[in-house]
Amino acid sequence: MQVLNNSFSKFSRTNRGKLKKRINVFYELLVKIYGADGLILKATKLEALTFLRSKNLGKKVLGLQRIIFEDPTIKQIPGFLEIPAILKELEEHIANILARRSLEESIEQKINVKLQERHEEYIREVKRQLLKEEGGPENPQTLKKYALLEKAYSTKLSRFAMEFLRPASLDEVIGQKRGIKALISKLASPFPQHIIIFGPPGVGKTAAARLALEAAKKMPHTTFQKSAPFIEVDAATLRWDPRETTNPLLGSVHDPIYQGAKRELSEGGIPEPKPGLVTEAHAGVLFIDEIGEMDIHLQNKLLKVLEDKRVFFDSAYYDPADPQMPKYIRKLFDAGAPADFILIGATTKASAELSPALRSRCSAVYFEPLSPDDIKTIVKNAAQKLKVEITAEAAGLISRYTNEGRQAVNMLADAYGVALFNSSTVGAGENKNETEKVIIDVELIKEVIQSNRLVPHALKVETCEPQIGRIFGLAASGYLGTVLEIEAVSFPAAQPGEGKIRFNEAAGIMTRDSVFNAASVLRKISGLDISEFDLHINVIGGANIEGPSAGVALFLALYSALKKIPLRQDIAVSGELSLQGKIKPVGGLLEKLYGARIAGVKEVFLPRENLCELPSSLQKIKINYMDDVEQIIPLVLSQESINYE
Repeated sequence: MQVLNNSFSKFSRTNRGKLKKRINVFYELLVKIYGADGLILKATKLEALTFLRSKNLGKKVLGLQRIIFEDPTIKQIPGFLEIPAILKELEEHIANILARRSLEESIEQKINVKLQERHEEYIREVKRQLLKEEGGPENPQTLKKYALLEKAYSTKLSRFAMEFLRPASLDEVIGQKRGIKALISKLASPFPQHIIIFGPPGVGKTAAARLALEAAKKMPHTTFQKSAPFIEVDAATLRWDPRETTNPLLGSVHDPIYQGAKRELSEGGIPEPKPGLVTEAHAGVLFIDEIGEMDIHLQNKLLKVLEDKRVFFDSAYYDPADPQMPKYIRKLFDAGAPADFILIGATTKASAELSPALRSRCSAVYFEPLSPDDIKTIVKNAAQKLKVEITAEAAGLISRYTNEGRQAVNMLADAYGVALFNSSTVGAGENKNETEKVIIDVELIKEVIQSNRLVPHALKVETCEPQIGRIFGLAASGYLGTVLEIEAVSFPAAQPGEGKIRFNEAAGIMTRDSVFNAASVLRKISGLDISEFDLHINVIGGANIEGPSAGVALFLALYSALKKIPLRQDIAVSGELSLQGKIKPVGGLLEKLYGARIAGVKEVFLPRENLCELPSSLQKIKINYMDDVEQIIPLVLSQESINYE
């Protein structure tokens, strides 16, 4: 009897396992038919959810019955032996459901296809009918707009002055021989480099880049063909969408639904790639002006293109297996758009302000500020193109009010317009000689200066008598340099032993530190107790001195004020002053030397550690290199002061 009971128990467990698997299969079928969420909603509606979640097989089968037969009134929980027959009945019923659903879906698909075909045919028929009735795509309104457009093409103003006076050859780019040589050498090599041109505005960076490509095409080792394009864009005006729906620089993809690809493509659901400027510049030069203004994320995407020399497109609508896909679109998606070009960027920003990743992939070329002589040459060349005559005094006056070639030419064009206006007004009603040559003189330039409210771009140092407590320092801002006028005065302290130092705070924190350093060195060298004096130091014009390079100048101004010894006024000094009296190196010497030349300084004093930084070709001013502040004192004092000492 015990053996019989064990066999029956084993048989029951085996059948229970089989039944459980069959019931699970039913659950899977119901999930496929109704979906997981739909099954839960249906079970809740038919009061079967509790039975489905039960561990009792009979209750589970009851839940299946209610759902499959859609009858919540079924309440009899089947016994273990009844379950197989019920499951068989459920199988037949669910088979009928699946067969009916499959047939319905098939019929519905065919209906949708027929409806779509009839809709498209109807649309085509309507378009054909409209074109037939209106005599083509044109109507009176479109023809009127076309006529207005043709009229606009046929009438235009004269060319913009800068376009007419733009340099036509590299010889006309004044003051940039070194920069142009470096630019062409990097382009004409068998291995041309990406380039960033640094320099102040209005010195010819864009014109030089365009002309340098034409010159490089003629070089024997160049890789550029005669048809190599020069594509120009301003980074400050570039607009792009991070979602890649539009990107004029790199290109984008117009999907057939939301962005409107061509009709023949959108009807087939085919995306349309739109190559950008990098592809237009393929095998040529892409010039990006003001590249420092470009969005940093767009810069990173551009760097990727520079490495791959391709632009790759992506779209969820692209199906490589679609037989209707045009070959050129398939090629653009599979191989990418070609973008093998040389990048030339131009910026007025300092090198440190650009992306390090961008700087590391580009060679730097520096364009220098224009000198007054350069401005005079540019103005005279522009006057020849305008077929006018400009006096030397007028050209010199323009050079005092600008250091930009573009602005100098604009001033000349303004003066030319004023001259024409004056001549037409004076000659009204008279027999005036129309061929009389226009002469641009100082009075015309003064009128332009007054109307544009211009001010001299730099301090002009006039050689004069030595003065006590007054000296010129040098400063650099961007790519330009300037002369700082520093003055100091001393008085006996209002309260003995309680002397104070006063200076203009607008000069900056670094200036304050330099003043205290200078006072300490002064006390060390001269032995004077500065606490017995009230000292006032001023940087005329309220200039903000960003670095410690005015330390030596501040020391000399204080030294002169305390000792009542006059200083020379035809010199300028630059250098950081240490507490030991050493003159330490400073930066921006090229710019500072430029500012000194513009101001008319004849002699400058610089730290000896900067000795090798200035090319000999630029040293048009006498330069003295010093190690110690005590060496410089006798050289900056007036001759009478030296004799007195």
